[in-house]
Amino acid sequence: MNESESVPQALDARGRRRFLGGIIAAIQAAIGGTLGVVMGGAVLSPGLARRDASWLPAGRLTDLAINQPTPVMLRLERQDGYQRVIDRRAVFLVRNGETVTALDSTCTHLGCRVSWNSETQQLKCPCHGGTYDRSGQVTSGPPPAPLARFATRVEQDGRVMVQL
Repeated sequence: MNESESVPQALDARGRRRFLGGIIAAIQAAIGGTLGVVMGGAVLSPGLARRDASWLPAGRLTDLAINQPTPVMLRLERQDGYQRVIDRRAVFLVRNGETVTALDSTCTHLGCRVSWNSETQQLKCPCHGGTYDRSGQVTSGPPPAPLARFATRVEQDGRVMVQL
């Protein structure tokens, strides 16, 4: 073999190695991209999912005392896998003329259920003594924030609807 024949063979071997290395890099990039899309979709999809607004009937406007929190139990059906689950949520409806405010009954301190005390005219948390006024604002105790509010509307027929 002369020297002129060995040089093209060496170049061919180097070219094949470079070609195979490029194919392997492309396969790795495709696998990495696929994993990135799958993992990114799994992480981001719950946050991007559209949540339907559920307006639930909470009672009639004429049944609510003016400026007095009235406890109401809302029934919310939701799909959990293959089962339909019924959740119950307690809210306080406060009527101010023709408008109604819905307050969550969950204390913002540790999640205990508050109740209306008609003698002191306060919503009280039995766990750590937190108190709220009839509009849900903190008056004393450890709660860090006022009670959460839900959107409400009064239908033409006088039904009060609450959005959860």
